Amino acid sequence: MTSLVVGASGATGRLLVEQLLDRGQRVKAIVRSPDKLPRTLLDHQHLTVIQAGIAEASDTELAEYVKGCDAVASCLGHNLTLKGIYGQPRRLVTDAIRRLCNAVKSNATERPVKFVLMNTAGNSNRDLVEPVSFHQKCVIGMLRLSVPPHADNEEAADYLRTVIGQTDQAIEWAVVRPDSLTDESAVSEYHAYPSPTRSAIFNAGKTSRINVAHFMADLIVDDDVWTRWKGQMPVIYNAGY
Repeated sequence: MTSLVVGASGATGRLLVEQLLDRGQRVKAIVRSPDKLPRTLLDHQHLTVIQAGIAEASDTELAEYVKGCDAVASCLGHNLTLKGIYGQPRRLVTDAIRRLCNAVKSNATERPVKFVLMNTAGNSNRDLVEPVSFHQKCVIGMLRLSVPPHADNEEAADYLRTVIGQTDQAIEWAVVRPDSLTDESAVSEYHAYPSPTRSAIFNAGKTSRINVAHFMADLIVDDDVWTRWKGQMPVIYNAGY
């Protein structure tokens, strides 16, 4: 299999690239600065580094990037700086998802391409009736209005959920929702659920980035895992949370 990873130089994206390579997959990684990837990855024979900004790439270039890929994974996110949070582009993730989906559709494929999006437990799956307290709804509403990346996360997931939907012939998707992210050196036990089992605002759990990467790689590589979660927005927590 060949997978395209966008946001590959980020804290989780690097780990996803490593997870996929360790499983014998071929990976195309889109990065602005290749030097942000570890040398062990850059020297890997199955890694192709594409130095580009996803927002600046033309539609023709994106179609070429996804050509021949069995899966597309997005670990894109906004930098946690004032410019990254409140500057342009405000819809970095949503625009990238939309354009990548269009790029996939522009290439004839024999089987649907898997699209895996990293998102957040603070975003609800509106295909389900997920229990959200009144106070959490108020906080999420304020975040939606005052913190552009949160609205971007919501709209990106909603694009896959409502525009691509459950019956698209070219794309199948899953949205991975971790809770509060932590850095750990190794994969540990974790659990996936269809919906949050706790409040992402008032009783947040923990999810290590390496566990997120491991689960995303499972979705891409393991057809049984994919069949279980495609068209859904699984929430993952480290064991004990």
